[in-house]
Amino acid sequence: MESLSFLTVNDQPISLEQAVKYLQASGKLTQFIGEIIRQYIIDEEINTRDDIDISPALTEQAIIDFRLKNQLIDPQIFQEWLKKNGTDYQTFHASIAFNFKLEKLRALITEPKIPEYFIDRKIYLDRVVISRIFVDNREMSEELHTQIEEGGSFEQLAKEYSLTDDRIVNGMMGPISRGTLPDIVRAAIDAANPGELIGPIEIEGRYGLFRVEQFLPASLEDTQLKQTLQNELFEKWLAEKIQKLTVKLQVK
Repeated sequence: MESLSFLTVNDQPISLEQAVKYLQASGKLTQFIGEIIRQYIIDEEINTRDDIDISPALTEQAIIDFRLKNQLIDPQIFQEWLKKNGTDYQTFHASIAFNFKLEKLRALITEPKIPEYFIDRKIYLDRVVISRIFVDNREMSEELHTQIEEGGSFEQLAKEYSLTDDRIVNGMMGPISRGTLPDIVRAAIDAANPGELIGPIEIEGRYGLFRVEQFLPASLEDTQLKQTLQNELFEKWLAEKIQKLTVKLQVK
């Protein structure tokens, strides 16, 4: 028996089996299946929990706001927009409601875990702005250190002597994650004050002088950062769910 038509192109039917073959040939079958499984897990979780109720008024107001923002108040224009985007009002309404439920699910799953996750990641979330001068021998680095201590311009010496590309911007780096710094540099910087000169420190045969410009500690008061952490935690939760599934592909 032939496979059911999955898609029609120029009145020619494409079976589900053929569609899968096309996805395999393009290397996108795994991604396609992954999206289906992801949606399945989210749907199952939403449908089996009793703490994700969304007020119908919330959905209706969101649709009104969307139509106002996009100049779709006229019913006929709105219907044309729905048709142009391959949907209808019922499907559009369900999509808006689903998005609210998804956000509530994301919050319920991640909120209890965020404080601990933030602490675990803080070394990578904290950033610091530093300037540096790298030379290839200790004697030169010590001489530059002395000149700076005696009033020499760090910026000018970085331009003249530093071997790193950032010499063209006076040796300034950053903002960079504390967690990406070599341990020996991070320890010295953590113990320093802004404006303080550090070094020379040997790293892979070169000698560096560092000046702390500014510390930029991470905080959960940063709503963008908190959203990023929520997304990471939610993706981890999804990945754990996916690992526990038994998935079989059947197209015939």
